[in-house]
Amino acid sequence: MGKFVVTKRTNGEFQFNLKAGNGQTILSSEGYTTKISCENGIASVKTNSKDDSKFDRKISSNGKPYFNLKATNGQVIGTSEMYESEASRDNGIASVKTNAPDATIDDQTI
Repeated sequence: MGKFVVTKRTNGEFQFNLKAGNGQTILSSEGYTTKISCENGIASVKTNSKDDSKFDRKISSNGKPYFNLKATNGQVIGTSEMYESEASRDNGIASVKTNAPDATIDDQTI
């Protein structure tokens, strides 16, 4: 089962990483100024990860595939790592769809 790991950056912002059952990070958030905003981001990932149309499949400037997960308003709520192939990226999307909806939250800022 996946989990959201909430941490605090050196600049004081909160962020989350969605980790698969094997511990690999499959989605990372932006920085949030408040913990409440970060928690709202997690809730948005849980909701939007069920909808394939919310995954924006991209190719970086160096040719590596990756994806963004977007909210209903079009704002990016999470970004994947860079993958070596489009097939690997698509497996990453499938992993987010599987892990995010029921993922637990591991708050490491307490």
